[in-house]
Order: sequence, then structure tokens, then C-alpha cells
Amino acid sequence: MASEHRQVRKKQLNKSGRTMNRIEITIFGAMTVYIIAVIITYFRMEPIQGYEIQIGSLSVAKTYTGIAIRQEELLRSPYTGYINYYIREGERVSSRDTVYSVDESGKLASLLNTGNMEDSSYTDAELSELRSEVIQYDRMFDCKEFQSVYDFKYDLEGTVLKLANISMYEHMETLNQSSLGGMVSLCSAGKTGYVVYSTDGYEGLTPEQITPEMFDQSKYEKSRVNNNDLIEKNATVGKLVTDENWSLIIPVEKDRSAVLEEENYVKVKFVKTQETSWGQVTIHHLADGDYAQLAFNNSCVAFCTDRYVDIELILDDVKGLKIPQSAIVEKEFYIIPAEYMTKGGPNGNYGVLKEKADENGNLVSSFIETTVYSSDDKEFYIDSIDIKVGDYICKPDSPDKMAVSRSGKLTGVYNMNKGYADFKQITKLDENEEYAIVSSNTKYGLTVYDRIVLDASSVKNYDFTYK
Repeated sequence: MASEHRQVRKKQLNKSGRTMNRIEITIFGAMTVYIIAVIITYFRMEPIQGYEIQIGSLSVAKTYTGIAIRQEELLRSPYTGYINYYIREGERVSSRDTVYSVDESGKLASLLNTGNMEDSSYTDAELSELRSEVIQYDRMFDCKEFQSVYDFKYDLEGTVLKLANISMYEHMETLNQSSLGGMVSLCSAGKTGYVVYSTDGYEGLTPEQITPEMFDQSKYEKSRVNNNDLIEKNATVGKLVTDENWSLIIPVEKDRSAVLEEENYVKVKFVKTQETSWGQVTIHHLADGDYAQLAFNNSCVAFCTDRYVDIELILDDVKGLKIPQSAIVEKEFYIIPAEYMTKGGPNGNYGVLKEKADENGNLVSSFIETTVYSSDDKEFYIDSIDIKVGDYICKPDSPDKMAVSRSGKLTGVYNMNKGYADFKQITKLDENEEYAIVSSNTKYGLTVYDRIVLDASSVKNYDFTYK
């Protein structure tokens, strides 16, 4: 009998042991699957990248197209005939230098073509001058500015003809003894300056005469007289830039105008030459807008043939906290009047008195702590998971109440010092495409060495961050 009892008990224990083993295996298997899932999720999760804030600055530059104003005098021919130039456009001449000749007979061009002059070959320096023209054109070519093709043509033609006409000029005495004697007149500029063979009607332009339409280059026209063209007496054959001092007029916005008006000089970078210079600033407040006049006492030779000059204004560096644009985000918050805010709770933080019904259905107010992101004397920008649109809040020590309805956006970044995304408002001082400079040590803002989320679109407020 005892033996049978022991056998039954043994079977029960074995059965119970097998049951426990199945439960343990099931639990262990579930834990294993969970751990594997967590590990896989961790390795597949993209880490949130941080950025440590440093003090920095931006070199603020903006491109403008200016109209050049110079001391320009028109050159007029005292004779009728065929003109030939001897000075390359843009070169400086003295009052006695021969700039062009006028052939009253019209035989000078044919005489040159017959080869009666001595053959001449270009020197290395002359070939280098031609090569420089081609390289400059290739570097500055813009398919949208077809007029530049003609400018290049005239520049190259002027260089070649200058080199060719030097030989003719050297033999002018021989020509005057030939059948052309007395028929070719040599003409000088009469003053010292830079020779320009094109005119556009803007000679003598003053800042007060500037209009917005003048900056429309599609309507800009200029004329020029070419070699061997037939001209009349007193015809305009070019102009002479007589002063090294010149200026650019650029249209500026109201806020930029105010900044420039405080500056005596501003640093300018010329897009064409990539060189920099300092221009003296004068602001002209005209009926159709503000214009800045930038006066220079150098670089005239580089731009004496250009009416329109592209420049960059390089203003003083703005210093502050340097933040990537990718870290900046706009977030919406509730706007609460300042008189509805109060302090309470164990830490004495800001919050509101929210109205709600108690268990008996009576309306009572209870303190709800909120996070303040910006404030002034009139209103607070707050956020709380316990407040939503339509909730009523009570004015402290008053029977007045109001419904939460207003909201507004703040610009800021997500601070990750505490291990989660914590929105902080920023005040931009300046910015470019990559970075913004913001104020430091603001009431609800950032300080140097704070860590922020580099990509603001990758998190939401209060999300945990992973370093």
C-alpha cells in the first residue's frame, strides 16, 4: 500500500516538474525575443546628433549691381572722314598722345590692305596681351549676357588693331609724303585720362538723376564707332575718363540704408576682379527709394569701360552664438495674458489656475504648472500637457476667467543638456544660408557650450535624446 502511494506521488511530482519547465521555458523564450528585439531596434535607430554651441561670427555679404558715375568728357572729331584708332580702349593717354586719325580720302584702309607697309610680327608681350583677353572672356562668360560677346569682339579687335596700327603710325611720315599727303589728320584727346570708345548717354549722370528703371540692363544701350567707319565733323567718337575718383550708385533697402548711413566707409568686393576696396558711403533718400553712393579713389582703370558693376558689400562681422540653420525650428505655444499667470507648487514655478468640476460637479480652480518659453510685461508663451484649447483659466484674486484660445510661434532650437529635447527660444542677430548668429545669455535662451539637436526635424519637444 505504501509502495503504491509513493509511485502516485512520484508521478504527480514528475508531472508538476514538467509543467514548471514549460512555464520557465516560455518566460525565458519571451525575454530572449524581447532582448533581441531591443538590440535590433537600438542598432537600427539613427542616433540623434548633437552640436556644441560656440561663439562665432558671420561675414555678412550681399551682392548688388551698381551704376558707375565718373568724370567723362565726350570726344568729338574735328574732321569728316574714315577713323582709325591707335590706343586700346581703357588705356590711359596724355594730352598729346595721338588717339585716332581721320582719313579724308578713304584710301588709307586700302593702302594698308595692299601690304605696302613693312610686315610686322607680334612680340611675346603682344601675344600675351591677346591671350589675356581670351582668358578673361572665358572666365567671365555668361550665356545669359550675350552683349558680352560683342564687348569681347570689340576688345579683341581693339587690341589687334592697336598692334597693327602701331606700324602704320610709325610710317605716318612716309604716308604723308605719298598720295595721302595732307589727307590724314592725327587727333589727340587734349587731356589726360582713360580712353573709352563707347557712349551710352549716361555721361554726366548725377546721383539725384538715378531712377529704378536705369538698373534694368535689358533696356541698356550703348553705341560705338569702329575702325574705318565714316564719320561726320563733330561726331562723337568716344569719351575720356578724366578723373581717377569715381563712384557706384546702388539701390538699398530701408534697414540696410540705416546701417550704411552709420558707416563712413564700407568694404566692397568687386565680382569682376575679385579684389576688395573701401568705399566712402553717402546715402541719397530719393522719391522712389534709398540709394547708397560708394566713392572710390582707385580701381577706375579696371571698370572705366563698364557702366554696370557687380559688387558685394562686406559689413562688419556680427558676433554671437553660432548655430546651424538645420537646428532651428518654429514651435507653436499657447499665449496667456500676464495677469492670468501665477506662481505655485512645491518649487514656486509659473502656472495657471485651471477651472474644472470636482466630484460633486462644482466648478473649482486648481494650479497647473507650465513651462514658460518667452514672456514680456503683457503675455507669456507657455506649454503644458494638462492644458488644451477651450480650457478655462481663472485670473488670480479675481472672478474673471478666460478660455485658452490664442497661440503663436517662437523660433528656437532643442537643447539636449538634460537628456531630452528641451525647446529654447533664440533671437537672431544675423544669418546666411548655413548659419545664424543669435543672442547669448537671454532669459529663456542658450549659453555657450550648450548642446543642441543638430537636426531639429528629427525630434519633438520632450523626446529623449541619445548621444
